[in-house]
Amino acid sequence: MEHKGFTLWFTGLACSGKTVLADKVAEELRSRGMKVERLDGDTVRKGLTRDLGFSDEDRRMNIERVTFVAKLLTRNGVAVLASFISPFNDIRAYSRKEIGDYILVYVKCSLEGCEKRDTKGMYARARAGEIKDFTGIDSPFEEPDNADIIVETDKQTIEESKNFILQKLNIMGYLPRL
Repeated sequence: MEHKGFTLWFTGLACSGKTVLADKVAEELRSRGMKVERLDGDTVRKGLTRDLGFSDEDRRMNIERVTFVAKLLTRNGVAVLASFISPFNDIRAYSRKEIGDYILVYVKCSLEGCEKRDTKGMYARARAGEIKDFTGIDSPFEEPDNADIIVETDKQTIEESKNFILQKLNIMGYLPRL
């Protein structure tokens, strides 16, 4: 089934639900016959950007590389679901400009909510000084000033958030008719 390519960019703090939500949306898009690719921060850092750390400059380079890949896929008719903390408004604006068909999804969750979900103990380790430059603790996260879709995962279920995103994509004309 032919459809227009686009990038659905999920931003938010670690443990806000970006990956789980993007996976659920991807599953639904595939069930509708769409070509879908998932780009996830943890996965990309094991391959494409394994040479980068977590300084502000390395974070920017990480997002620039991912943006390049998303742009190529998008222009070839793929629905790209990218889930990255991407903490800065200027780098998200860069991605929007470069990719074109870019929908920013802010996966909003309080810092306390993210810490409660943190099964790996990353926040506790960051607070103890064991992890440096951890977003939300000793590195900033700028709330998006131009999100196209906002879901509040500490107030909505993943299913509710997924359905809200799909409803918005339909209104925007990105979903094929069933």
